[in-house]
Amino acid sequence: MIRINLKELLIPSWKVNDKISKISINDLLSKNIKALILDVDGTLISGNKPVLSTDIKFWIDNSKKYFYTYLFSNNPSKNRIKLIADELDLDFTYSGGKPSKRKLKKILDKIPYSSNEVAIIGDRVFTDILVGNRLEMYTILVDSVDYYGNKIENNNFQSIERYLARIITGDFL
Repeated sequence: MIRINLKELLIPSWKVNDKISKISINDLLSKNIKALILDVDGTLISGNKPVLSTDIKFWIDNSKKYFYTYLFSNNPSKNRIKLIADELDLDFTYSGGKPSKRKLKKILDKIPYSSNEVAIIGDRVFTDILVGNRLEMYTILVDSVDYYGNKIENNNFQSIERYLARIITGDFL
């Protein structure tokens, strides 16, 4: 029987302390990453309106030159996630059910890389990081963005979630 350590499941492989577009492509390549699974709400766009900022769109377009890239969202609105996926010319999953592994595992099975060569990038510890670690992926925690694509400096929900994770793990997330 394998023991699961919740503490280890909540700690990201890399905490960026900024928004997704601040991640260096070279840093990802140096970590042997070959594919990216991207959360949508909070990570790429605000929860309010499905509008991509220019710098985030540019970062994703550039990353597609180096990595297989896929959108994976818990949002139940197919139309909302499809709108972003169409703009980025990416495949997607909506109603992903994170932190459940089931739907994400199906996507990973279609990607020709091992799970440790796939990075999941998201702004939530208890969904994005937890499911990624459960599937032995490389996990990257970023800060949420607002309507304009700016890093949210004081995200109350994210602060509470990271505080709870800190109580469990002892690490500052």
